[in-house]
Amino acid sequence: MVRFPGSQMQHQSKKMPIKIVVLLIIPFFSTLAYAQMHDAIARRAKFEYKAAIHLKPDLEHGRQIYQTCMVCHGAEGWGSRNGMYPQIAGQLKSVIIKQLDDIQTGNRGNPMMVPFTQPDILPNAQAIADVAGYISQLPMTPFNGKGHSMDLKRGEQLYKDNCVDCHGKRGEGSEKDHIPLIQGQHYNYLYRQFRWIQIGRRRNADDDMIKQIQKFHGSDIDDIMDYVSRIKPPAAKLARPDWINPDFPYYVHDIMPARQVDVELPEERNYKMNGNRVQNPDDE
Repeated sequence: MVRFPGSQMQHQSKKMPIKIVVLLIIPFFSTLAYAQMHDAIARRAKFEYKAAIHLKPDLEHGRQIYQTCMVCHGAEGWGSRNGMYPQIAGQLKSVIIKQLDDIQTGNRGNPMMVPFTQPDILPNAQAIADVAGYISQLPMTPFNGKGHSMDLKRGEQLYKDNCVDCHGKRGEGSEKDHIPLIQGQHYNYLYRQFRWIQIGRRRNADDDMIKQIQKFHGSDIDDIMDYVSRIKPPAAKLARPDWINPDFPYYVHDIMPARQVDVELPEERNYKMNGNRVQNPDDE
């Protein structure tokens, strides 16, 4: 049988479109499969979030789960005064549950936290309720990180005019509405999250808040966040200055200087001397 030189090439050229189609289809179905998997995870997480809100936490089980959180947040849950990691001790249980759900479903972008919200660590609604309950009952640090605002009185007024309706008079938040407790939080963390909400990087923020805070810039943000960082939590929520978590006696405490005492700045001394310091009912 005689074969012409171009016949094989012509025969192969007919197969090329099939290969191209296959190469195009594989990514499509892979993307579709990923989207379906993500939707399934989101539905599961939403169901578990709603269930976890109403479950009674098992604090011992929550303590066991919390061991995976200590690497960043510390045994006491105080995070770091430089704001790299937030203080989560004393946070409202419903807020912790809501944030875990938002991170797991991608509604809040936090790549470092994603592995800790997966089913191998938080397999069900009860586990979520347990770890949230454990964290919420931890006492807060009396030495959180603060800023260097030159006008705390202005920060107080801005807070009263713009933030009280949702976060409360003393930054206590709302368990019912899942609004975070922000009193006594590290200044740098507060500042960073405020800016991320403002520019749309933190996607799970309230729409009304996003619109409201667009008018704030520079010293406005500095004054408000510094004021909030200096609102003392109630005495019942604060740890003793020398407190360490007895649940983890062999843990290396204070890798991050959570209990480092602040150096009082001259402007802070003047602020107190003028009688305009942040009022704390526990001081009265």
